[in-house]
Amino acid sequence: MMTGHYWRHNSRPLAYGAAGVGLLLIVWQVLATGPLSGTSLPTVGQALSALGEMLGDGAFWEDTAVTAGTALIGLAASIVVGVVLGILIGTSQLLRFATSAVLEFLKPIPPIVILPIVVLILGPTTEMTIVLAIIGCAIPILIQTVAGVFDVDPVRTDTARSYGMGQVEILGRVILPGASPFIATAIRVSAPAALVVTVVAGLLGGGPGLGQSLYQAQTAGDSARMYALIIVLGVLGMAFQAASQLVEAKALHWHESKREVQA
Repeated sequence: MMTGHYWRHNSRPLAYGAAGVGLLLIVWQVLATGPLSGTSLPTVGQALSALGEMLGDGAFWEDTAVTAGTALIGLAASIVVGVVLGILIGTSQLLRFATSAVLEFLKPIPPIVILPIVVLILGPTTEMTIVLAIIGCAIPILIQTVAGVFDVDPVRTDTARSYGMGQVEILGRVILPGASPFIATAIRVSAPAALVVTVVAGLLGGGPGLGQSLYQAQTAGDSARMYALIIVLGVLGMAFQAASQLVEAKALHWHESKREVQA
């Protein structure tokens, strides 16, 4: 029963998504063989052929593993930094007032702006990419954590204290559960962002991974391979997004926003 309900509930979005992908491929093919036939835009067949060649290349899988692993490490470090600092700031009015202007100043600054500085310090290394991912993802997670802590009903914390709970117990049983939807949303948004930063760090900063492979294909004029890599990155981004949504749904299964309405 539940399996049938699941497929009925999700089959239409999947069908629409497949139709959208098919339409995009048709438009791509029409442009590549028509108005843009004299440009570097390859046909769909050429890009898929290059993709097939890459799938048989061990170096491609190594670059993919490096990119995915680096993005995951950067995201994990961002979660630790953002949540810990967010809880500290959110539970302290003094820290919240002292850091609000700094956080608002840093929020709109993309991590790529400081890419040259980080490259000069760390060089075109995996560590450089991880640092950029942390800078790009930790601040949104921190800000959302502060907002989540601030959103917790003070009556709940006062009630917990009246029952003799200590600060650590209140943190684990009241504050974190109350702030978790905010934190989960920030992580869901930051997951694909970590991948984007990782790729751009390789493309512009020389870091290892698919970004560097994309740069090499671009400089070599291998447009078919370049677009094949773009397809891979798109699929990888979708995988990151889907995984973050699945983790969010599992972690917040108790929350009212995730409960399925029983028929």
